[in-house]
Amino acid sequence: MGQQQYGIDATRLMQYAEEIKSAAATGTQVAVVIGGGNIFRGVQAAALGLDRVQGDYMGMLATVINSMALQSALEKLEVSTRLLSGLTIQRVCEPYIRRRAVRHLEKGRVVIFGAGIGSPYFTTDSAASLRAIEIEADVVLKGTRVDGIYTADPEKDPSAVRYPEITFEEVIEKNLNVMDMTAFTLCKENNLPIIVFDMNQEGNLQRLIDGETVGTLVTMNEGSKADVLDSKHSSLQPSLDTPASHE
Repeated sequence: MGQQQYGIDATRLMQYAEEIKSAAATGTQVAVVIGGGNIFRGVQAAALGLDRVQGDYMGMLATVINSMALQSALEKLEVSTRLLSGLTIQRVCEPYIRRRAVRHLEKGRVVIFGAGIGSPYFTTDSAASLRAIEIEADVVLKGTRVDGIYTADPEKDPSAVRYPEITFEEVIEKNLNVMDMTAFTLCKENNLPIIVFDMNQEGNLQRLIDGETVGTLVTMNEGSKADVLDSKHSSLQPSLDTPASHE
């Protein structure tokens, strides 16, 4: 929502689209999961007197709206995309099918996952972790407003110090807020690294893809950054110049 109180900010939307286009242009396979808090958060339901399950479905639909906006912005930049939804909405997006998602990625398309996992009581973080595991992603890149994981909330505590790298166990022991515990545990149990970084800083996503140290890396063991993002991953991807069919 950028500097707005709610809704979609066109400038921020196009910035994200440009960042994703740049990352995809390297040949890296890119899948995106977007939240919907700029429109509606499921956790707001109780405060409004709504049923929690109903509120969560409303939140899922909000993510579909954001996903459609990002898809439109990417296609404006001539990036081939596919939007797959955890909820069946045939008019605007494909239903999520794992093999279809993987096929789209293999063809060089940016895949956007909307509507979470299609079930209430699960956050967008959980959807991102689950989808990443299903498509066998190399890493989860969690774009936020801050440039990594800190000893305390840097927006409230100016003395907070950023961790350049940390283990899953340390995050749990120190009770650090990275993502909700369900999502975090999914990544930990499947040895899926997480990088928390500032998505609003122009060029950060590209620097990550290039292997630069950006944000905070969460892994099973410290010193394993070389195994997360290296040249071998991008070299195995299909060329974006390869004609894509309309499957």
